[in-house]
Amino acid sequence: MAEKLSVLVLKGSGMNKDELVPSKVTTDWDITILEVGTDLDAVRAKAVEVDAIVGGGIPGGIPDVTPGGARLRLYQAPFTGYDWITPADLPKGAVFCNTHEHETTIAEHLLAGMLEFQTGLMRDTHPLMRANSYSGRSINRGPHHRELRGATVGIIGYGMIGREVARRCKAFDMRVMAVSRTRRDEPGLVDWYGTMDQLDSLLAESDFIICCAPGGGATRGMINARSFSLMKRGAVIANVGRGEVIDEAALYNALSSRRIRGGIIDVWYVYPSAEDPNPWPSRFPFQKLDNVIMSPHNSAWTAEMSDRRWTFVAGNLDRLARGEPLRNICFEGER
Repeated sequence: MAEKLSVLVLKGSGMNKDELVPSKVTTDWDITILEVGTDLDAVRAKAVEVDAIVGGGIPGGIPDVTPGGARLRLYQAPFTGYDWITPADLPKGAVFCNTHEHETTIAEHLLAGMLEFQTGLMRDTHPLMRANSYSGRSINRGPHHRELRGATVGIIGYGMIGREVARRCKAFDMRVMAVSRTRRDEPGLVDWYGTMDQLDSLLAESDFIICCAPGGGATRGMINARSFSLMKRGAVIANVGRGEVIDEAALYNALSSRRIRGGIIDVWYVYPSAEDPNPWPSRFPFQKLDNVIMSPHNSAWTAEMSDRRWTFVAGNLDRLARGEPLRNICFEGER
């Protein structure tokens, strides 16, 4: 009989509902759930003994608890970003996998913001009617609002989020443009698809620009002052990738000067820390602008998304136990 595999779940290291793992797996695992904030010594002791670790980073670093002789075969993040870990952190023989399952929720968030910029329902029409009733507006009187139908959306970084955005935009009869490092065929979803060297064309033609690009040296500051100069004055930019992809000063200047119409910003430049648990999200006062919809990097945060992520994590553990190919492999350990 094969030896039971063991997994260490790092509670409090990036996701909630960590306790779902035992109920989600269908194979036989020895499961230990430890809190990284209060059980750090136990985490360090256990990490060298297990076949899999589920969670984010470990305070003090990952290499110390996954030495070359460790049993580790899988380090599974229950979320997407992995700029906190490298192949050198894991021993040879171990693989690192991430988890998506947030793309539909983020796409819904973006469509809600886009609709609000076109209709002004919640920030204009509804408050005005509550205060002043019809106030000179009705079916054939008052200022016109806009439609999504016929507008062009440009998606930068066409991956899983971009595809879900495209699906929803097509339901609104929008024209969809996309750029990514490698051009893919997306019949029925993308009307114009280019590579990153064609980004200028997307910026110039889009009414809504959706930035889904990951962070890192290759994309840092990719959208800058020159980029904003190419955009339509009526353009709205959204960022659900990483804040650093859009130059901070250039974004603020474009919005505050109304060089573009507005922004839907979910990812930022300053985040809470132990020293400052509630900072403003930028060195610029975005919160004072009336043409930006702000959210605290929570566009994906639904109970259903959390459940889907743990279902995926458990599925990868089951695949490991059955000797089946793992999904979402990002890299292999090199140490």
